[in-house]
Amino acid sequence: MPEICRFFGISIRMYYNDHAPPHFHVVYGEQRAIIDIRTLMVIGGRLSPRVLGMVTEWAARHQEALLELWEKGSKSPTSSSAPSIGVDIGVGKAYLPLSAGSRLS
Repeated sequence: MPEICRFFGISIRMYYNDHAPPHFHVVYGEQRAIIDIRTLMVIGGRLSPRVLGMVTEWAARHQEALLELWEKGSKSPTSSSAPSIGVDIGVGKAYLPLSAGSRLS
C-alpha cells in the first residue's frame, strides 16, 4: 500500500483499486483506522483523539487532492503506473501520484 504522506509519525496510505467509499488508511504505532475522504469520518479501526484531530485537520486541508488521488488510483491497474511527486505540506512530506499541476500545500 503506497504511503502518500507522513507527519509526526503518522502514516497516511492509500490502496489503488480499493473498495468504495473513497478512503485512506492511517497507521500510527499500534493504532489503525480507515477515514472516508468525503465525510472525514472513521469507517474502520480507531485512533486516539489527538491523532484523529491531526489527521482530520490535515485531510480537510487536502480533501480535494485526496479525492483526485483516489480517482486516479481507481483508474490505475497498479501503483507503479502513476508518477510520484514530493509535496511539502508544512509538517511533513507527501508523496502523491498527482499531475504536475496539482498541489497539496
